[in-house]
Amino acid sequence: MELAIKEENGFSYIEVGEGPVLLLLHGLMGNLSNWEDVITEFKSNYKVVIPMLPIYDLPILTTGVKTLAKFVHKFVKFKQFSDITVLGNSLGGHVGLIYVSSHPQYVKALVLTGSSGLYENAFGGSFPKRENYDFIKEKVEYTFYNPATATKELVDEVYQTVNDRSKVIRLLAMAKSAIRHNMSKDLHHIVIPVMLIWGKNDKITPPDVAEEFNLLLPNAQLEWIAECGHAPMMEQPLEFNRILRTFLQSL
Repeated sequence: MELAIKEENGFSYIEVGEGPVLLLLHGLMGNLSNWEDVITEFKSNYKVVIPMLPIYDLPILTTGVKTLAKFVHKFVKFKQFSDITVLGNSLGGHVGLIYVSSHPQYVKALVLTGSSGLYENAFGGSFPKRENYDFIKEKVEYTFYNPATATKELVDEVYQTVNDRSKVIRLLAMAKSAIRHNMSKDLHHIVIPVMLIWGKNDKITPPDVAEEFNLLLPNAQLEWIAECGHAPMMEQPLEFNRILRTFLQSL
């Protein structure tokens, strides 16, 4: 699917369909294309919107999850959205949590999949062999239950990113910010419905992370997807979309 990116008021985003707003937030290594199957499934009933988070464009001193949440708020206000459902994967889930806890009046429901915000096993504090293509390929494959989900295109994209000095500095700053900004003490304030859709084989944010989210969020429900890693909407899109549709219809 060729996704047309709109450029407006300093924002780059995709907007497809009409109806209630589904705002999708991508992860640290994520791309707008990660959400292709969700767009295809829901664009006939919803306005599906994906802002490009400025992970690599922020000044190094302000590169962090709170800055991204402020960016999301500016975007939502610019688009004059209300009553939105926020879906976040990985870092995008973390940004969604901060945004929802700061601006609950704009959000109807939240969906988290492989979300950071409690703890995660990411690439770590550095990329010791970032010039080694096979090392990067192995790290990308680690994200998924089935290594074949890590297509050459995906590996190439990550390889290019981590070998761009400006990008990798911000990538590491953002990852460290996510680790520092633990949400455990804030989650009880989020009282809107939250759906947790989690890969049973997620090695980045393992199943006990999902269980802790489910415990700490007052109005959460948790659904597991078998044979699935850190990005269920990519690896098991049919099951992910089935759970998501059931949740959206229940709101």
